[in-house]
Amino acid sequence: MSFNLVSAAAAAAADLPYPSRPIRLVLPYPPGGGIDALARVLTPKLGAAMGEQWVVDNRSGAAGNVAIEIVARSAPDGHTLLMTLSTPLTVNPLLYKNLPFDVLKDLQPITQLGVANFVMVVHPSIPAATLKEFIALIKAKPGQLNYASAGIGGIQHFASEQFKAKTGTDIVHVPYKGGGPAVLAVLAGEAQMTFGSISASAPHISAGKLRALGVSGLERSQIVPDVPTLNESGVKGFNVGVFYGLLAAAKTPAAIVKRLHDETVTVLKSPDVREILAKQGQEVRTSTPEELRAMIRNELAANAQIIKQANIKAE
Repeated sequence: MSFNLVSAAAAAAADLPYPSRPIRLVLPYPPGGGIDALARVLTPKLGAAMGEQWVVDNRSGAAGNVAIEIVARSAPDGHTLLMTLSTPLTVNPLLYKNLPFDVLKDLQPITQLGVANFVMVVHPSIPAATLKEFIALIKAKPGQLNYASAGIGGIQHFASEQFKAKTGTDIVHVPYKGGGPAVLAVLAGEAQMTFGSISASAPHISAGKLRALGVSGLERSQIVPDVPTLNESGVKGFNVGVFYGLLAAAKTPAAIVKRLHDETVTVLKSPDVREILAKQGQEVRTSTPEELRAMIRNELAANAQIIKQANIKAE
Protein backbone atom coordinates (compact mmCIF):
# COMPACT_ATOMS: atom_id res chain seq x y z
CA MET A 1 0.00 0.00 0.00
CA SER A 2 1.48 3.36 -1.03
CA PHE A 3 1.95 6.25 1.38
CA ASN A 4 -0.88 8.25 -0.18
CA LEU A 5 -3.29 5.32 0.01
CA VAL A 6 -2.29 4.67 3.63
CA SER A 7 -2.84 8.33 4.51
CA ALA A 8 -6.23 8.33 2.79
CA ALA A 9 -7.25 5.13 4.58
CA ALA A 10 -6.19 6.56 7.93
CA ALA A 11 -8.11 9.78 7.31
CA ALA A 12 -11.22 7.83 6.32
CA ALA A 13 -10.92 5.58 9.38
CA ALA A 14 -10.72 8.60 11.66
CA ASP A 15 -14.14 9.79 10.40
CA LEU A 16 -15.94 6.44 10.86
CA PRO A 17 -17.35 4.93 14.05
CA TYR A 18 -14.97 2.34 15.50
CA PRO A 19 -15.23 -0.57 15.35
CA SER A 20 -17.60 -0.81 12.40
CA ARG A 21 -17.11 -4.55 11.71
CA PRO A 22 -15.47 -7.60 13.34
CA ILE A 23 -11.83 -7.19 14.36
CA ARG A 24 -9.37 -9.68 12.88
CA LEU A 25 -6.67 -10.69 15.35
CA VAL A 26 -3.74 -12.23 13.46
CA LEU A 27 -1.44 -14.62 15.35
CA PRO A 28 1.90 -15.84 13.95
CA TYR A 29 1.53 -19.29 15.52
CA PRO A 30 -0.77 -22.31 15.14
CA PRO A 31 -3.52 -23.05 17.69
CA GLY A 32 -2.54 -24.59 21.01
CA GLY A 33 0.42 -22.46 22.10
CA GLY A 34 0.71 -19.81 24.78
CA ILE A 35 -0.10 -16.85 22.54
CA ASP A 36 -3.16 -18.66 21.16
CA ALA A 37 -4.35 -19.41 24.70
CA LEU A 38 -3.95 -15.73 25.58
CA ALA A 39 -5.96 -14.69 22.51
CA ARG A 40 -8.78 -17.12 23.33
CA VAL A 41 -9.04 -15.66 26.84
CA LEU A 42 -9.04 -12.02 25.74
CA THR A 43 -11.08 -11.94 22.54
CA PRO A 44 -14.54 -12.78 23.97
CA LYS A 45 -14.14 -10.10 26.61
CA LEU A 46 -12.84 -7.51 24.16
CA GLY A 47 -15.68 -8.31 21.75
CA ALA A 48 -18.25 -7.79 24.49
CA ALA A 49 -16.61 -4.53 25.60
CA MET A 50 -16.31 -3.06 22.10
CA GLY A 51 -19.55 -4.30 20.58
CA GLU A 52 -17.95 -6.21 17.69
CA GLN A 53 -16.64 -9.76 17.53
CA TRP A 54 -12.89 -10.38 17.62
CA VAL A 55 -11.92 -13.22 15.25
CA VAL A 56 -8.65 -15.09 15.88
CA ASP A 57 -6.73 -15.81 12.66
CA ASN A 58 -3.79 -18.20 13.17
CA ARG A 59 -1.37 -17.47 10.31
CA SER A 60 1.83 -19.36 11.07
CA GLY A 61 4.68 -19.48 8.61
CA ALA A 62 8.14 -18.06 7.92
CA ALA A 63 8.93 -17.79 11.65
CA GLY A 64 6.10 -15.29 12.13
CA ASN A 65 6.88 -13.11 9.13
CA VAL A 66 3.65 -14.07 7.32
CA ALA A 67 1.45 -12.71 10.13
CA ILE A 68 3.50 -9.53 10.53
CA GLU A 69 3.29 -8.77 6.81
CA ILE A 70 -0.50 -9.26 6.80
CA VAL A 71 -0.93 -6.62 9.50
CA ALA A 72 1.79 -4.28 8.23
CA ARG A 73 0.08 -4.17 4.81
CA SER A 74 -3.48 -3.91 6.15
CA ALA A 75 -5.59 -0.76 6.09
CA PRO A 76 -4.72 1.41 9.13
CA ASP A 77 -8.25 1.37 10.51
CA GLY A 78 -7.88 -0.83 13.58
CA HIS A 79 -9.79 -3.79 12.16
CA THR A 80 -6.69 -5.97 11.57
CA LEU A 81 -4.40 -6.41 14.56
CA LEU A 82 -1.33 -8.46 15.46
CA MET A 83 -0.90 -10.35 18.73
CA THR A 84 2.56 -11.84 19.00
CA LEU A 85 5.46 -12.91 21.13
CA SER A 86 8.43 -10.57 21.06
CA THR A 87 10.63 -12.97 19.08
CA PRO A 88 9.25 -12.30 15.55
CA LEU A 89 9.55 -8.57 16.21
CA THR A 90 12.99 -8.53 17.83
CA VAL A 91 14.84 -11.45 16.22
CA ASN A 92 13.48 -11.87 12.68
CA PRO A 93 14.60 -8.45 11.42
CA LEU A 94 18.13 -9.42 12.47
CA LEU A 95 18.18 -12.90 10.91
CA TYR A 96 16.18 -12.53 7.70
CA LYS A 97 17.27 -10.30 4.83
CA ASN A 98 14.94 -8.30 2.59
CA LEU A 99 11.83 -8.57 4.76
CA PRO A 100 8.82 -6.85 3.16
CA PHE A 101 8.23 -4.78 6.32
CA ASP A 102 10.03 -2.76 8.97
CA VAL A 103 8.69 -3.56 12.44
CA LEU A 104 9.49 -0.08 13.77
CA LYS A 105 8.09 1.82 10.77
CA ASP A 106 5.20 -0.34 9.54
CA LEU A 107 3.57 -1.30 12.84
CA GLN A 108 1.84 0.80 15.50
CA PRO A 109 2.34 -0.60 19.02
CA ILE A 110 -0.77 -0.59 21.22
CA THR A 111 0.19 -2.24 24.51
CA GLN A 112 2.31 -4.92 26.05
CA LEU A 113 0.08 -7.77 27.26
CA GLY A 114 2.32 -9.81 29.49
CA VAL A 115 5.58 -11.66 29.97
CA ALA A 116 6.54 -15.32 30.20
CA ASN A 117 9.78 -16.80 31.43
CA PHE A 118 11.24 -20.28 31.08
CA VAL A 119 12.73 -22.98 33.28
CA MET A 120 16.03 -24.72 32.66
CA VAL A 121 15.39 -28.45 32.92
CA VAL A 122 17.70 -31.45 32.63
CA HIS A 123 17.14 -35.20 32.38
CA PRO A 124 17.07 -36.80 35.87
CA SER A 125 20.03 -39.01 34.93
CA ILE A 126 22.29 -35.95 34.82
CA PRO A 127 24.53 -36.07 37.94
CA ALA A 128 23.81 -32.48 38.93
CA ALA A 129 21.25 -31.49 41.55
CA THR A 130 21.91 -27.76 41.31
CA LEU A 131 22.78 -25.22 38.64
CA LYS A 132 26.28 -24.85 40.12
CA GLU A 133 26.85 -28.60 39.80
CA PHE A 134 25.53 -28.61 36.22
CA ILE A 135 27.90 -25.81 35.23
CA ALA A 136 30.80 -27.76 36.76
CA LEU A 137 29.72 -30.86 34.85
CA ILE A 138 29.64 -29.02 31.51
CA LYS A 139 33.08 -27.54 32.18
CA ALA A 140 34.41 -31.02 32.97
CA LYS A 141 32.99 -32.33 29.67
CA PRO A 142 33.29 -29.47 27.15
CA GLY A 143 31.41 -30.16 23.93
CA GLN A 144 30.08 -33.52 25.18
CA LEU A 145 26.67 -32.43 26.46
CA ASN A 146 23.92 -30.86 24.38
CA TYR A 147 20.85 -28.68 24.73
CA ALA A 148 17.61 -28.80 22.79
CA SER A 149 15.83 -25.75 21.40
CA ALA A 150 12.67 -24.98 19.43
CA GLY A 151 14.82 -24.02 16.45
CA ILE A 152 17.56 -21.64 15.37
CA GLY A 153 16.81 -18.07 16.44
CA GLY A 154 14.12 -19.06 18.94
CA ILE A 155 13.99 -17.97 22.54
CA GLN A 156 15.42 -21.28 23.85
CA HIS A 157 18.37 -20.86 21.49
CA PHE A 158 18.97 -17.31 22.70
CA ALA A 159 18.59 -18.26 26.37
CA SER A 160 21.04 -21.14 26.06
CA GLU A 161 23.61 -19.06 24.16
CA GLN A 162 23.39 -16.34 26.81
CA PHE A 163 23.85 -19.04 29.47
CA LYS A 164 26.96 -20.27 27.66
CA ALA A 165 28.35 -16.75 27.35
CA LYS A 166 27.77 -15.87 31.00
CA THR A 167 29.16 -19.16 32.36
CA GLY A 168 31.97 -19.78 29.89
CA THR A 169 30.66 -23.24 29.08
CA ASP A 170 30.64 -25.31 25.90
CA ILE A 171 27.36 -27.19 25.37
CA VAL A 172 26.20 -28.20 21.89
CA HIS A 173 23.00 -26.90 20.27
CA VAL A 174 20.51 -29.40 18.83
CA PRO A 175 17.52 -27.61 17.23
CA TYR A 176 14.09 -29.27 17.11
CA LYS A 177 10.88 -28.21 15.37
CA GLY A 178 9.17 -26.56 18.31
CA GLY A 179 9.32 -26.19 22.08
CA GLY A 180 7.27 -29.36 22.65
CA PRO A 181 9.65 -31.63 20.72
CA ALA A 182 12.61 -30.00 22.51
CA VAL A 183 11.16 -30.92 25.93
CA LEU A 184 10.34 -34.42 24.66
CA ALA A 185 13.97 -34.80 23.60
CA VAL A 186 15.13 -34.13 27.15
CA LEU A 187 12.44 -36.44 28.56
CA ALA A 188 13.75 -39.18 26.27
CA GLY A 189 17.37 -38.50 27.14
CA GLU A 190 18.25 -37.45 23.59
CA ALA A 191 19.30 -34.04 24.90
CA GLN A 192 20.54 -33.16 28.35
CA MET A 193 19.06 -29.69 28.83
CA THR A 194 16.51 -27.23 27.50
CA PHE A 195 14.74 -24.03 28.53
CA GLY A 196 11.13 -25.18 28.60
CA SER A 197 7.81 -23.44 29.03
CA ILE A 198 7.15 -23.29 32.78
CA SER A 199 3.51 -24.37 32.50
CA ALA A 200 4.33 -27.26 30.13
CA SER A 201 7.37 -28.40 32.12
CA ALA A 202 5.83 -28.21 35.61
CA PRO A 203 3.95 -31.57 35.46
CA HIS A 204 7.12 -33.37 34.34
CA ILE A 205 9.08 -31.67 37.13
CA SER A 206 6.50 -32.75 39.72
CA ALA A 207 6.55 -36.31 38.37
CA GLY A 208 10.34 -36.46 38.62
CA LYS A 209 10.75 -36.88 34.85
CA LEU A 210 12.62 -33.58 34.58
CA ARG A 211 14.86 -31.80 37.08
CA ALA A 212 14.50 -28.02 37.27
CA LEU A 213 17.72 -26.05 37.82
CA GLY A 214 16.64 -22.45 37.35
CA VAL A 215 14.05 -19.96 36.13
CA SER A 216 15.11 -17.60 33.35
CA GLY A 217 13.61 -14.37 34.71
CA LEU A 218 14.68 -12.18 37.62
CA GLU A 219 11.77 -13.34 39.79
CA ARG A 220 10.69 -16.83 40.78
CA SER A 221 7.64 -18.35 39.15
CA GLN A 222 4.37 -18.85 40.99
CA ILE A 223 4.03 -22.23 39.25
CA VAL A 224 7.41 -23.61 40.46
CA PRO A 225 8.12 -21.35 43.47
CA ASP A 226 10.83 -23.63 44.89
CA VAL A 227 13.01 -23.27 41.80
CA PRO A 228 15.51 -20.40 42.12
CA THR A 229 16.30 -18.04 39.28
CA LEU A 230 19.55 -18.45 37.39
CA ASN A 231 20.44 -14.97 38.57
CA GLU A 232 20.16 -15.87 42.25
CA SER A 233 22.01 -19.15 41.63
CA GLY A 234 25.11 -17.30 40.49
CA VAL A 235 24.57 -16.48 36.81
CA LYS A 236 24.36 -12.79 37.56
CA GLY A 237 22.19 -10.64 35.33
CA PHE A 238 20.63 -13.60 33.54
CA ASN A 239 17.18 -12.48 32.43
CA VAL A 240 15.66 -14.08 29.33
CA GLY A 241 11.99 -14.29 28.53
CA VAL A 242 9.40 -13.17 26.05
CA PHE A 243 6.88 -10.39 26.13
CA TYR A 244 3.51 -10.42 24.40
CA GLY A 245 2.34 -7.41 22.44
CA LEU A 246 -0.68 -6.06 20.57
CA LEU A 247 0.03 -3.99 17.45
CA ALA A 248 -1.79 -2.42 14.50
CA ALA A 249 -0.72 -1.09 11.12
CA ALA A 250 1.31 2.11 11.12
CA LYS A 251 -0.70 5.34 10.79
CA THR A 252 -3.71 3.91 12.61
CA PRO A 253 -5.53 7.00 14.01
CA ALA A 254 -4.53 7.94 17.55
CA ALA A 255 -8.14 7.75 18.77
CA ILE A 256 -8.42 4.13 17.63
CA VAL A 257 -5.07 3.23 19.19
CA LYS A 258 -6.21 4.79 22.47
CA ARG A 259 -9.52 2.90 22.41
CA LEU A 260 -7.77 -0.39 21.77
CA HIS A 261 -5.20 0.32 24.46
CA ASP A 262 -7.72 1.31 27.11
CA GLU A 263 -10.13 -1.56 26.43
CA THR A 264 -7.33 -4.14 26.37
CA VAL A 265 -5.73 -2.90 29.58
CA THR A 266 -9.10 -2.94 31.35
CA VAL A 267 -9.70 -6.57 30.35
CA LEU A 268 -6.17 -7.59 31.36
CA LYS A 269 -6.62 -6.07 34.82
CA SER A 270 -9.68 -8.19 35.63
CA PRO A 271 -8.88 -10.76 38.38
CA ASP A 272 -10.25 -13.74 36.45
CA VAL A 273 -8.05 -13.02 33.43
CA ARG A 274 -4.98 -12.61 35.65
CA GLU A 275 -5.74 -15.91 37.39
CA ILE A 276 -6.20 -17.83 34.12
CA LEU A 277 -2.98 -16.45 32.64
CA ALA A 278 -1.00 -17.11 35.84
CA LYS A 279 -1.94 -20.79 35.59
CA GLN A 280 -0.52 -20.75 32.06
CA GLY A 281 2.77 -19.29 33.29
CA GLN A 282 2.04 -15.81 31.97
CA GLU A 283 2.22 -12.62 34.01
CA VAL A 284 0.03 -9.69 32.97
CA ARG A 285 2.06 -6.57 32.23
CA THR A 286 0.77 -3.59 30.25
CA SER A 287 2.42 -0.51 28.74
CA THR A 288 1.80 2.62 26.75
CA PRO A 289 2.29 2.40 22.97
CA GLU A 290 5.51 4.40 23.35
CA GLU A 291 6.85 2.04 26.01
CA LEU A 292 6.17 -0.98 23.82
CA ARG A 293 7.97 0.65 20.89
CA ALA A 294 10.97 1.33 23.15
CA MET A 295 10.95 -2.31 24.33
CA ILE A 296 11.05 -3.55 20.75
CA ARG A 297 13.87 -1.16 19.86
CA ASN A 298 15.92 -2.06 22.96
CA GLU A 299 15.48 -5.81 22.49
CA LEU A 300 16.51 -5.54 18.85
CA ALA A 301 19.77 -3.95 20.01
CA ALA A 302 20.36 -6.59 22.72
CA ASN A 303 19.58 -9.50 20.39
CA ALA A 304 21.93 -8.14 17.74
CA GLN A 305 24.79 -8.56 20.22
CA ILE A 306 23.79 -12.16 21.04
CA ILE A 307 23.48 -13.06 17.34
CA LYS A 308 26.92 -11.63 16.61
CA GLN A 309 28.55 -13.27 19.63
CA ALA A 310 27.03 -16.71 18.97
CA ASN A 311 27.23 -16.39 15.15
CA ILE A 312 23.54 -17.32 14.82
CA LYS A 313 22.23 -17.58 11.27
CA ALA A 314 18.72 -18.23 9.97
CA GLU A 315 17.86 -21.81 9.02
